[in-house]
Amino acid sequence: MKNKQNNYAFIDSQNLNLSIRDQGWYLDFKKFRIYLKDKYNITKAFLFIGYVNENQSLYTNLQEYGYILVFKPTLKLPNGKVKGNVDAELVLQAMIEFENYDKALIVTGDGDFHCLVKYLIKKGKLLKLMIPNRHVYSSLFRKMMSHIVFMNDLKGKLAFSKE
Repeated sequence: MKNKQNNYAFIDSQNLNLSIRDQGWYLDFKKFRIYLKDKYNITKAFLFIGYVNENQSLYTNLQEYGYILVFKPTLKLPNGKVKGNVDAELVLQAMIEFENYDKALIVTGDGDFHCLVKYLIKKGKLLKLMIPNRHVYSSLFRKMMSHIVFMNDLKGKLAFSKE
């Protein structure tokens, strides 16, 4: 009997969240964590997220769902928006953990991760690149279609509902 793979997910939470919302629905992070475990044998799911004091209960819930949170300090811009770019942290964590996982699932549509995805493919360590929205993602990924799965059709399984 073959052992299940020990796969890790590296999730760009901002790209994931905004891309799903742009499609008119909200992701249920609890369902998503279960989906990652069941479908892709994800044993560790790193969620890269900007830290905002007021969101403590959100962070607690995400940890209870099984995510490992990696925080990025945020800046409040003059227009009131909060900025917390997690790109460097995600790439660094994927490389720190490189020997600990069989394959990596990268969740983003952001082309800033092209070099990481390309490297993981070269090393035979990319499970999939999961892009939240097939209509809006970096054209840098267009040559990697055999490695991509899109989340557009997962609304029925993963959408948040108040029930």
